Amino acid sequence: MNAPTRPFEAGALAAITAYCDRAWDERIVPALVDYVAVPAKSPMFDPDWAAHGLLDRVLRDAAAWVEGRRLPGLTLEVVRIEGRTPVLFFDIPATRAASGTATGDTVLLYGHLDKQPEFNGWRRDLGPWTPKLEQGLLYGRGAADDGYAVYAALTAIEALDRQGIARPRCVGLIETSEESGSPDLPAYLDALGPRLGQVGLVVCLDSGAGNYDQLWLTTSLRGMVSGTLKVEILTEGVHSGDASGLVPSSFRILRHVLDRLEDSATGRLLPESFHCEIPGPRLEQARATAAILRDEVWKRMPWACGADGGPTLPTTTDPVEGLLNRTWRPTLSVTGAEGLPALGNAGNVLRPYTAFKLSLRLPPLVDGHAASLRLKALLEDNAPYNAKVTFHPDGRAGALGATGWNAPALAPWLERALNEASTAQFGAPVGYIGQGGTIPLMSMLAAGFPAAQMMVCGVLGPKSNAHGPNEFLHVPYGKQLTAAVAQVIAACP
Repeated sequence: MNAPTRPFEAGALAAITAYCDRAWDERIVPALVDYVAVPAKSPMFDPDWAAHGLLDRVLRDAAAWVEGRRLPGLTLEVVRIEGRTPVLFFDIPATRAASGTATGDTVLLYGHLDKQPEFNGWRRDLGPWTPKLEQGLLYGRGAADDGYAVYAALTAIEALDRQGIARPRCVGLIETSEESGSPDLPAYLDALGPRLGQVGLVVCLDSGAGNYDQLWLTTSLRGMVSGTLKVEILTEGVHSGDASGLVPSSFRILRHVLDRLEDSATGRLLPESFHCEIPGPRLEQARATAAILRDEVWKRMPWACGADGGPTLPTTTDPVEGLLNRTWRPTLSVTGAEGLPALGNAGNVLRPYTAFKLSLRLPPLVDGHAASLRLKALLEDNAPYNAKVTFHPDGRAGALGATGWNAPALAPWLERALNEASTAQFGAPVGYIGQGGTIPLMSMLAAGFPAAQMMVCGVLGPKSNAHGPNEFLHVPYGKQLTAAVAQVIAACP
């Protein structure tokens, strides 16, 4: 894959940019407005997804939109495996002959249409299912993570075809279980493997950006183990005056158990098996990115006021350490709780149990399944007071936890193409950044297509707040990213 990138004819770049700009205004934004309004929650958050039909609805809407573009030779199918969430698969033939020098003749474009749940704290005039376009930002759940991907991918291909710019074969895989850890994706990769062909480039549009001023390439993704930790001490609640001092608090036991995992003073994960050595090139890229973003690495968070009325402080104000903490080091978050009554209903009762939903982010080189088994043993063994302590990891048997991903070395052609695309569309060179989130597909594709190059990028820049309140898609950045993707596709050798 070392062939030189193909130069564009005079005016072609401007035409691609203009086409993507119009397509977003006329077709993509209206489609995303409709998409945001559908509460198509991922199966983890909507166990009755099949009966509700909302995942099917957004997939059918996307399929109709893709089919309506009428690209020559396009074939499209909603693929279903019994008992699993459906996927959208499309195939668009090449408009140029294979060069004979490439290790792969297909570009695979990936996205997902399932969403996170509502969460609270939305601005009074906003909501997860009430789309609102305001000053170039489209608010609502899922447009940026990752509903726009299928529409942007088709538009990038169409922009090239409208200008008569030759490109390789392109296939698309759009799933509907990513926010649940992609438990259904391996089955579809097995089923569709022969139809994917020899993949030379993967374009994943489900990632983030360090700022909105340049193209950002994701260099790594963390893995994740999520699950429910539950401590049971009584069969029913008992008057706290009668029981406290005799019956140990389920919350105190749970806190004690978590002390095995995390240093509560620093947040450092204690088991060394959850850590890995950070590769030298990633350290150098973190330093370069810190020089670009500086204190915005931590200032972009929506901090509350501190105890003294001043700003809350992050775990570190060193931008290099901040970048490494959120990309190459394990972290624990408690994302939900059960067994705790709302404050208005909290009587003087010693509660029978406490349960926490845990989200353990893993460094890119730590195996997710093995980590989930180690975590279960760590939390359950030798329970204090012989309490009933259970940890149930999310996922299917044999596939508990998600493994992270460390990008392969960039081929010279792709490095040039990314820089040329970023310079053309943003006026600045490409930036390199690790991401703290998880895209299970990437580790799967790395195993299945070890020679493929990876363009992992996305619109989740500062304040976009995926999964949280006031989530938005930065429409101007989406336009520029779509045009940049078109350039990179055209540059494939």
